[in-house]
Amino acid sequence: MQRSDSKLDALAEKLERSGDDPRRLELVQRARRFKRSWVELAEALIALRQSQAYQQWGYGDLHEYCNKELSIRSATVDKLLVSFSTIQRHAPEVLERDGVAREIPSLDAIDYFNRALGTETKPGPFRRLDAPDHVLDQLRTAVFEEGQNVRELRERFNPVLRPKPESESKDDAVRRARTAAQKLTQALSEVDGLSEARVARVHAAIEALLRDLDQLAEKPAARTSKAEHVSS
Repeated sequence: MQRSDSKLDALAEKLERSGDDPRRLELVQRARRFKRSWVELAEALIALRQSQAYQQWGYGDLHEYCNKELSIRSATVDKLLVSFSTIQRHAPEVLERDGVAREIPSLDAIDYFNRALGTETKPGPFRRLDAPDHVLDQLRTAVFEEGQNVRELRERFNPVLRPKPESESKDDAVRRARTAAQKLTQALSEVDGLSEARVARVHAAIEALLRDLDQLAEKPAARTSKAEHVSS
């Protein structure tokens, strides 16, 4: 999310002085507290979407209001609204927490859970079709009870919910190494002060490395071709 705290502070002071619509001031104040409690802001935005009061403030829709007045991008607005609805459906007791005695799950953690869960007819992009129910129960507990952050969730659940074929992981590593080697070659040409001999030795080493990487990249393709020939 992109927003300026100083901008919101100044806007809140201006709205207080002018006696503007209290709902407008409340939304700005909740945006200022967003890092501490995104739930409050999401709840207020849902109410604003229903009342459409932003039209009285000169905005055409909720996203325009959030972007121009609160400096919150449309994608973040959607994440807030969807994540709040996810808590309402799956863990409404979280909404009773004060955020101090018991923490409120982070917005990114709720987003991860929501995208993993998907719907009854269409699992989310983070979920295997054959993922056992007990894994999803563990995910619920990790998000809503244990308060794990999104990095911890990815480390714990991605291997189960989004496993990568071994061959795909190796191919990715080869591609990343090749890209890094090519970038190093380009970077050396932009550096002043290196001796020609040093640059020549490094270039030679990189060329040899690229040849080795190309051979590694060809091996999976050769195995696939051979397997297809045998099966036919």
